[in-house]
Amino acid sequence: MDKKRILITVGIVAATLIVVGLVNLGLNKKDSNNKSEIKADVTTTEKDTEEETESTEEETESESESETTTEEIESETVTEENVVSETTQAATQAATTAATQNVPETTQAQNETAAQAAATTVQSGADDAQFYSIEIPDDIFAYMQGKSFKSNCTVPRSDLRYLHILHKDLNGNVKEGQMVCHKAIADTVLNIFKQLYYANYPIEKVKLVDDYNADDELSMEDNNSSSFNFRFISHTTVVSKHGLGLAVDINTLYNPYVVSDRDGASFIEPSTAGAYVDRTQIFPYKIDHNDLAYQLFTAAGFEWGGDWSGVKDYQHFELTDEAIEALNLGY
Repeated sequence: MDKKRILITVGIVAATLIVVGLVNLGLNKKDSNNKSEIKADVTTTEKDTEEETESTEEETESESESETTTEEIESETVTEENVVSETTQAATQAATTAATQNVPETTQAQNETAAQAAATTVQSGADDAQFYSIEIPDDIFAYMQGKSFKSNCTVPRSDLRYLHILHKDLNGNVKEGQMVCHKAIADTVLNIFKQLYYANYPIEKVKLVDDYNADDELSMEDNNSSSFNFRFISHTTVVSKHGLGLAVDINTLYNPYVVSDRDGASFIEPSTAGAYVDRTQIFPYKIDHNDLAYQLFTAAGFEWGGDWSGVKDYQHFELTDEAIEALNLGY
């Protein structure tokens, strides 16, 4: 009986131990699973974090590259703009320097246009119709009779041309001008006056010398620019360049004819131009080597009286003797 109870007791204890063991085993397994899940979660979280970090780094790098590219583009754009700006400024400065170098201050405005004159002529055209050369109309020729076209004139009417032009005075006012010259220079002179007009070169008056009864002194005193006026060179039978219509005078009052003798006395035409004999002075309408009229006339084959030795005729541009001989005029 006691033995039987002991066996039963032992069996109960053994069973209890088995049950406890099984429970502990289950708990250990559950803990293990929980640990695995936790580890897996941690791993996943770390992986996600790493991926997010990498993504953020890539986006940052992309933004950085984008910013760098933008900065490079902006830098290149600024550089190009600077180059264009510097080039434009350099060109402008060079053109201005070329036009104004060694030029008196008051004549800079007209001389700065010298480099632009030809281009301006090409670009313009609205007033071109006002520049024309034709045979002398009957009414004009009748007006010239006994004045510029004298009874002893040896130049045929058919060899002369009437020019109609526009010009601007010192204040920029547009005026109509009339001139008679030889047909050999008519187109050249017309083109020169056209370039002077488009370049805003100041010419005070361009009237027929007949308006002054063909009196050169009166015409010059009025600062009139003209060409043909038949006459012989004093004390000769040689027709003067103006008598042939192969010379042009520009802004005559401010650019006088001057002859100085050994005693220093001067003969001046017009007589009222004494204030403009000294060519070192600054005054309007003055013709010198920097002047646009000088540049255009000499480029067209004319010689300037201001370059003569002894006698100075600052208003005067004439066809050279060689060029006149080549025309074989016969008078």
